Amino acid sequence: MKALSLVLVCVLPLAAVAAPDVTNFDGTSPGELPEGWIEGVTGTGKPKWGVEKYAASPSKPKVLKQSGRGDYPWCVNTNVTRLTNGFVQVKFKALAGKEDQAAGLIWRWQDGDNYYVARANALENNVTIYHMIKGRRSSFKSVHAKVAPDLWHTLRVDFDGPHFVVTLNGRVVLEADNDKITSGGAVGLWTKADSVTLFDDFSWEKKPE
Repeated sequence: MKALSLVLVCVLPLAAVAAPDVTNFDGTSPGELPEGWIEGVTGTGKPKWGVEKYAASPSKPKVLKQSGRGDYPWCVNTNVTRLTNGFVQVKFKALAGKEDQAAGLIWRWQDGDNYYVARANALENNVTIYHMIKGRRSSFKSVHAKVAPDLWHTLRVDFDGPHFVVTLNGRVVLEADNDKITSGGAVGLWTKADSVTLFDDFSWEKKPE
């Protein structure tokens, strides 16, 4: 009986640990968006987000692709509505784009004109963090970072109050503070201009209280 009690004591704390919510897009039909996800654009343009088969995806067989054109195309998970502190992460591959080859993560999304975004750029080889307020994008920190095109990378943002930490391929590349948006919101993905970008294994988690 004592041995059984010891086993329960060891197992129960592990069971209480929450796992991140992961969307790998494999359960969504080609050309569609996962349930609860919506697309749009900040500014003007015609974004084109949709799931498609891609043999070289990190988690086969599907990815989410943005192949339209717009000022700032976005696609967010509206099942997440009040996430204030936590993290978002995604694997991405920049395929093409003459003006831009961008992959971004959105958090605290209030609507299509108000949110935070961290963007990796394969043309400029940098990572930049922005706030979008009333449709106006403003950067508040940018660093040089190698972002090779046509290769898979992992981008992550941890956010806690006004403090943000951006990680690229497991390495912290920038930290910044900003308090323009304090309310919780949705999370999602972002590109810019004519970027053609693939995304896979999108995950998020709320920071424990």
